[in-house]
Amino acid sequence: MLVVTVTSFSLAIWQWMKVTVLQEKVRSCCGANSVDCKTAAETFRSNREHGSDFIDSVDWNLASCSRMLVFAIPVVLVRYIDQLRRRNANSVRGRSTEEEVPLKKRIAYKVDVFFSGHPYAKLLALLLATIVLIASGGIALYVVSGSGFLEALWLSWTFVADSGNHADQVGLGPRIVSVSISSGGMLVFATMLGLVSDAISEKVDSWRKGKSEVIEVNHILILGWSDKLGSLLKQLAIANKSIGGGVVVVLAERDKEEMEMDIGKLEFDFMGTSVICRSGSPLILADLKKVSVSKARAIIVLASDENADQSDARALRVVLSLTGVKEGLRGHVVVEMSDLDNEPLVKLVGGELIETVVAHDVIGRLMIQCALQPGLAQIWEDILGFENAEFYIKRWPELDGMRFGDVLISFPDAVPCGVKIASKAGKILMNPDDNYVLQEGDEVLVIAEDDDTYAPAPLPQVRKGFLPNIPTPPKYPEKILFCGWRRDIHDMIMVLEAFLAPGSELWMFNEVPEKERERKLTDGGMDIYGLTNIKLVHKEGNAVIRRHLESLPLETFDSILILADESVEDSIVHSDSRSLATLLLIRDIQSKRLPSKELKSPLRYNGFCHSSWIREMQHASDKSIIISEILDSRTRNLVSVSKISDYVLSNELVSMALAMVAEDKQINRVLEELFAEEGNEMCIRSAEFYLYEQEELSFFDIMVKARERDEIVIGYRLANTDQAIINPEQKSETRKWSLDDVFVVIAKAGNATYFLKTTVMRSNPVLYSSTFEFD
Repeated sequence: MLVVTVTSFSLAIWQWMKVTVLQEKVRSCCGANSVDCKTAAETFRSNREHGSDFIDSVDWNLASCSRMLVFAIPVVLVRYIDQLRRRNANSVRGRSTEEEVPLKKRIAYKVDVFFSGHPYAKLLALLLATIVLIASGGIALYVVSGSGFLEALWLSWTFVADSGNHADQVGLGPRIVSVSISSGGMLVFATMLGLVSDAISEKVDSWRKGKSEVIEVNHILILGWSDKLGSLLKQLAIANKSIGGGVVVVLAERDKEEMEMDIGKLEFDFMGTSVICRSGSPLILADLKKVSVSKARAIIVLASDENADQSDARALRVVLSLTGVKEGLRGHVVVEMSDLDNEPLVKLVGGELIETVVAHDVIGRLMIQCALQPGLAQIWEDILGFENAEFYIKRWPELDGMRFGDVLISFPDAVPCGVKIASKAGKILMNPDDNYVLQEGDEVLVIAEDDDTYAPAPLPQVRKGFLPNIPTPPKYPEKILFCGWRRDIHDMIMVLEAFLAPGSELWMFNEVPEKERERKLTDGGMDIYGLTNIKLVHKEGNAVIRRHLESLPLETFDSILILADESVEDSIVHSDSRSLATLLLIRDIQSKRLPSKELKSPLRYNGFCHSSWIREMQHASDKSIIISEILDSRTRNLVSVSKISDYVLSNELVSMALAMVAEDKQINRVLEELFAEEGNEMCIRSAEFYLYEQEELSFFDIMVKARERDEIVIGYRLANTDQAIINPEQKSETRKWSLDDVFVVIAKAGNATYFLKTTVMRSNPVLYSSTFEFD
């Protein structure tokens, strides 16, 4: 059909050209002084003026008939081929039950496939239609007007480009042709405007939905969306403040406008850090390449809001997708895990590039530590965040050959905590022995304000003095209450089993039936009947119903842990509302049951302590500790302002840990040891372990004294103050210390757990219940 059509058009053009040659011969013949020729010429001019040049001539009729015949040949062939195909189909219909598709539908299908499969098909079709319109219109004008062929093509283009140009045409034939060309031109330009409008709308829609490619280098890529994202972005912005800001890219299966709207609601200044949102799935390689995953310096995989196993399964699939990136990954991957049991599989798949943070289990252990040492959560909040002091690892060649005992007091603006040993494949040794000598390649782990704010200096003059002979307080049985149910509660029970003295009791108050509790604890790998130090007491009830709480001896508990219940942990608002209601109900019941006591404390004169109800609940807080698990940072203000409870801001602490590991993956080894049950831990020591009343010592002197107990002092909190200072300034300056002061230390796990209750409560019970805040 294509060959026949091209041949037919070529034949038609050839015939028109032949007619033109004959016209020229007629004109040359009429150049003679023949009367007949003059008469014929006059007739020819008269017919041209009326748009009918050769209508009466035999040549024109022959050309017209030939042209019509040539244009009709393809149509006849198409119909003939279609009929022939139908006959062949009818002849084999008896042998096949397959339905024959008509030619019209096949052509429509091919056209549809062409337009849908080729991105520029519409533009090409429009261009072809425009060329055909201009060419056919030029040929028609050439025939009816008698002007030159190129001039006729130019006139055809002007009619297509501007439909008003055809008004100047004279004669019936030129007017009919010009109107036809102008009508086609209007259709072509209308189609072109539609295509351009659709293309612009599609591009803008692509930008709006976050489908465009991100061209960045050394950026931080966050995969997924969760309630921790706001806190995570805040910490990353603070970390990038010293370099003038950075770029953080978020890829999640949400609409780009919704993500940008939620991020815009954060009441925080990003300090030059740009946050770019893209809509897509981290499981699709094309979407990962769209956010320049191979050029990111760190990739953070957030846990989803599903249950633990589903969330970790999704994290595993994301890690598999990341390992499938052909270009490779420049940075490391930080994966937030929900269950400790799923961590080895993710590390096995990801290899050395993967760093995991098991958020849920870490928070559970931290709550146990805070129940035994109130205020520890806020110390962790200060160290994990980038606003004040944090961990840094750096190489100092001038310290090679020096003992760690001397390195400890070599930094006026930092506190050394450990050594990264080059000879042991970069293993980080926390709280090493004083006699350890730094070798070539070793790096020093410190707590400092920033990585460029500290440097070693000459050794200061220190005074060791005498260390008070204070024995470690004996362990006494404890009575602890758990309000709520966490999926890792069996791990928390085992931690308590290791820390508490024999004869302790753990009361479990929640809505889970007792038989179901035993089944869940057994499935978690715990031997209920193998507990030797604690006795489990099961109580069933709702922690937000007052009459259920009143059935418990709330005034007799040493510590009460209000857990983010498993049934509502997916909603941070619901979970925090439940925790806050439980806290207020417990404190109110305790205040009614305890004998009234006039407090002589500065807390009474605080702005929120004028109410007698608040004072009564603060009096109740002197008798027992309540640790509330808070998910939303905005709820912290409601809990901390009244000073009736300590709290663990779990989501923000996890976000801080993720941000620190994203900035430096080596820090994950430090956090794993400090949060683990063995090794070193962060704890709070009473001043009576290091000094005498009103003794004048510098902070360096206290650091040297603490080394006799294999401890590293990293900060302190003065008596009658609400602020603890980590990595204090002017460490060589001497001052008078009180036995009511407390120190924050890094010590061997389990060495000092109950000292705070035996010393701080004895000296000042108000300090025992106060909430720490840090500058």
